Parts: sequence; C-alpha cells; structure tokens
Amino acid sequence: MFEYEMHQLRAADLVREADRRRLLREAREAKAARAARRSARHGTEGRVSTGLRRSLFSRAA
Repeated sequence: MFEYEMHQLRAADLVREADRRRLLREAREAKAARAARRSARHGTEGRVSTGLRRSLFSRAA
C-alpha cells in the first residue's frame, strides 16, 4: 500500500509541475505576442513624424 501512496504523491507532483510549466509557456507566448503587436504598430511602415511641431526645412520663396 505504501508504494501506491508514494506513486499517487509523485503523480500529483508531476501534474503540478506540468501545470506550472504550461502557465509559464503561455505567459511567455502572451508576452511575445504583445511585443510583436507593439513592434508592428511602430514598424517601418508607420508614421514618419516624430512629434515635432516646427518644420525642419526652411520655406521656399
């Protein structure tokens, strides 16, 4: 009976470890997805203006 109880405890530990690893993987994937959305929003095809209100070039005559 003792071996069976030890087996049950070990199985429960393995399930908890698998759940913890799954949560960590999901958190990493969510973080990567947020970063990808952020970089896509501010990518190379985005706005050219840096927020400056004055013109960097002089006016033509």
